[in-house]
Amino acid sequence: MKGGYIMDYYDYYSYTSPSYYDYGYDSVDTITTIGAVLGAFLGFFIIVGLVVGILQLAGMWKVYTKAGEKGWKCIIPIYNLVILFKISGLSPWIIFGYLAGIIPFIGWIVCLGITIYQCNALAKSFGKDVGYTVGLIFLPTIFYMILGFGKAEYIGNGNASTTTSYQGDGVVNISQRPQDESPTNNDEDNSNL
Repeated sequence: MKGGYIMDYYDYYSYTSPSYYDYGYDSVDTITTIGAVLGAFLGFFIIVGLVVGILQLAGMWKVYTKAGEKGWKCIIPIYNLVILFKISGLSPWIIFGYLAGIIPFIGWIVCLGITIYQCNALAKSFGKDVGYTVGLIFLPTIFYMILGFGKAEYIGNGNASTTTSYQGDGVVNISQRPQDESPTNNDEDNSNL
């Protein structure tokens, strides 16, 4: 019927009723936009993470070579910790303390304590002080780069009078470091009295 109120088949099924939830934009566009923004953030953080990881790897490689180890040893998981503890002058058996990390709260504190202890020993083995330890804990990438590419020289476990070193075959060697010898003949000092 022309001009009447009866709709034909095509008009009936193509008619869309107004929705109370229609805000004037398509929800698919919103989801696409949110996905694109989240993807951009994720991509940015992946790129930054890769750059930071590569810089830290380069710094650790140089630290290992300064300490007389082969640089490739810093790439192998767990083995790199064994070598890092060896460089720090610590027993590699301390690494098993990281297994305490599965215990909530107490294990995390133990892992944090081991990390602080290792960073302090590493800083001392390069002749650095407590301030450098704080840097290794909070900004490890930067401070490994400074250790590796800077003028710091590996001196071994500098503070201990007893050195414990890991020999690679499971044997731990404990040796006494020689103390600074002071002159025992004080005749020159007492002659002016």
